Amino acid sequence: MPKAYWIAFVTVTDPEKYQGYQAHAPAAFAKYKARFLARGGAAETLEGQGFARHVVIEFDSKDAALACYHSPEYQTARAHRTGACIAEIAIVEGMPDAP
Repeated sequence: MPKAYWIAFVTVTDPEKYQGYQAHAPAAFAKYKARFLARGGAAETLEGQGFARHVVIEFDSKDAALACYHSPEYQTARAHRTGACIAEIAIVEGMPDAP
């Protein structure tokens, strides 16, 4: 089963309110064994809308990534994120393992 990747582009507009998201989101990511591959760091937008933060999170499967997003733990965190940032999030299935 291929891994999956949660890809997020985020610009925080209310840092104080965003702290609520940062306090709650780790519980969901830990529960679903998420591995952060990129979070923040230097980035250059070459095409499209620019965002301040770029995040790539690896999961064991697309099902696990979707379960994390829809979990009560993440939805609690997401409620704190609403109105605190502009975000675009996608979950993409990785390439199948080579034989």
